Amino acid sequence: MFTYCPTCGTKLVPKAAGDDGEIPYCNQCERFWFPNFADCVIILVANAKHEIVLAKMPYLSERYESLISGYIKPGENVEQAATREVHEELGVSVDQLDYAGTYWLPQHQMMMHGYIALTTDQKLHLSDELGTASWVPVAAAPARMWPPSPENSALDIIQLYQANY
Repeated sequence: MFTYCPTCGTKLVPKAAGDDGEIPYCNQCERFWFPNFADCVIILVANAKHEIVLAKMPYLSERYESLISGYIKPGENVEQAATREVHEELGVSVDQLDYAGTYWLPQHQMMMHGYIALTTDQKLHLSDELGTASWVPVAAAPARMWPPSPENSALDIIQLYQANY
């Protein structure tokens, strides 16, 4: 929540904004400052053999693996961001991209936009961001990932993949 206007530095005051209730408002700029959060993508990358890519990002965990994820850049739509992240992190192309829901991560104030990316069995060319990444049979993936929790959207996307592909 903002206390001061990010544009001019004026102290914000609460002001009614319709059904949203009182929202911080800058009298100088005549602008509401609604809560901000990050928009990210999380992508399950799968091939025709029902293998998925699991990646280890050392800055997140030395133990657990996860799906591909990243921030949406200004000017991108979510589908462009998902396709870009897969190509940047794995060096593979996406043949089909299917929506897999949205997931709120409260501890990081992030909205994760989930996708399932279908591709051929391509060799992975890892970015420097990844410690490791490999094709894994989908049934074996959950044992290598973060434990189940209400915030673990990766496991929800795996279940969606298993039920529909």
